[in-house]
This record gives sequence, C-alpha cells and structure tokens, in this order.
Amino acid sequence: MIKDTSEVSKAPERERRTAHVIHYKLSYVVQGPEFGSDGAIVLLHDIAAGAFVWADVMPHLASLNRAVYAIDLLGYGLSDHPWPADTSNWGQADGLKMLFEQLNLTNIILVGHGFGGSVAQVLATRLSRERVAALVLIDSTCFEHSFAENWPLPEMKKRRDYGAPKETKVEDLMRDLRETLPNGSEDPQRFRAFMSDYVDQWSSELGKEVLFQQIRLLNPDYTNSVASDLKVLGKPVLIIWGEKDQQMPLKLAQRLHRDIPESLLVIIPDAGHLVLFDAPGAVGSALVDFIGGL
Repeated sequence: MIKDTSEVSKAPERERRTAHVIHYKLSYVVQGPEFGSDGAIVLLHDIAAGAFVWADVMPHLASLNRAVYAIDLLGYGLSDHPWPADTSNWGQADGLKMLFEQLNLTNIILVGHGFGGSVAQVLATRLSRERVAALVLIDSTCFEHSFAENWPLPEMKKRRDYGAPKETKVEDLMRDLRETLPNGSEDPQRFRAFMSDYVDQWSSELGKEVLFQQIRLLNPDYTNSVASDLKVLGKPVLIIWGEKDQQMPLKLAQRLHRDIPESLLVIIPDAGHLVLFDAPGAVGSALVDFIGGL
C-alpha cells in the first residue's frame, strides 16, 4: 500500500465491506460514521487500479462530517472479476446506482479519477442525479478522449481487438504493465516500488481477460455522450488536474472548465496522470477546500 507522507492527524479507522448488486459482489472501504451527518463522499478509481489509490487522500477527508466510501469497481481489487460482463462506464454506473440505493447514500460528493471520472459523469448526469450534490473530476476521461494511446499498456488500440487476449501471454501482459504504468507518474522510479498493488490483480488468465474486456469497453461514444451534458448539470463541479499529465492532457481540463458554468479548476504542479500517487496531499487539500465551502 502507498504510505502517507503528508502531515495528517491520527488516521481515522476504516472498514472493508461488501455488498451485492445485480448478481455481483462489490467491495468497498468506509471511513468515518456510517453515513456522515452531512452526507457521503464516494471515491472512484482509474483503470488498472483500485480503492487502494485513495489511501493517502482519505486521511485529509476525516475533518469533514461525511462518511467516505472508496469503492473497488467491478472487475477490480476485491470486487468480483466477471468475464464476460459490462464493465464500461455505463455498466459500472448501473451497479453503483443500485449500491447507492442499497446504502441509502444521499447528498453525495462524487469523486472520480481517470476512468472513474467517466463513471461519475454517468451517475451525476443520468442514473443517480437526485443523489449527487456535487461532482469532482480528477484527470478524468472525457469527451472523445476515453483512453490514452500508450497507457496503461502500449498500443492500446490494438488491445481493443477481441482476439488480443488470446495473442497475449499473461507474463507478457505483466511485463508491459510494469514498463508502461510508471509513465503516468512524475516520479516513475518511486512508483515502481508500489507496482504490485496495481498489476498483481491481472496476473492470471482471468485477470488478463477482465483487463482486456475493460480496455475494449473504453468507448469514446460512451464518454462523450455524458461529458456533453455537464454544461447543464447545474451542480458544483471541481476539476483537479496534474499539470504534467501526458495521458489525459491539461487541455481537457481547460475544456471542461470552459464548458461547465462556475466550475472550479485546480492545477497541481509537478504531478502527472497518477496525481493521487504524485501529490495526494494537494488533492486532499483541494477536496477539503471545495467540500467545506459547499
């Protein structure tokens, strides 16, 4: 797990829980009182990651009177890894809508990084609009930019072919992930020390199929259809972006900021796409300032 190097008071207790939606098990981490007196904060991770990426951000959120939920999306972490299944941004959002209803989460501050940002957009604009109070997009996929050409694997377009998994050995997939994922960080050498958290979940025939399934479902039409609705969302929106993000370029953040009335944009210097790794303290501070001001 990523160690918290920021100066944060005593880390709050967290509990790992599971829920059943559709016919899948979803695993998530809860920090703070069950629902929080002011509502919930829901954290959604990027591709090739999991709830663990929020470990260094969550302590900063303890000062808010809200429960914090960091969710392993379907196909990730300790959640079920179904194949075949719909793990697109729309498929993920469908299951999360049921989870929110099951837990009766309201007044949600919905936070999504990368692919998690596109899932958050579906929930905020369509499926759970009445439950979401505010939206935070962090280096998010958006518009037609649903994936980067050479991250988290090289030659991503080729990986979208249905035959790609059969042409790729598990050991070759693991090698490619280990070589390519560090390019998302501004400190790739340090990132390599934490690589196993990101890649070990794919180190099997099933893991390989699930990851390739996820890559096939990174559909530009799916992301663009909801990004275009953000301008009429009518709720507070915070955009956080790593200044040196090479996978989701800063121009996307600036376009979101222009399109969404009264949105706030926070650019984090010396941080890449893996901004939760590069600068968790800065992300945490931006979230606390935004949520505290609502």
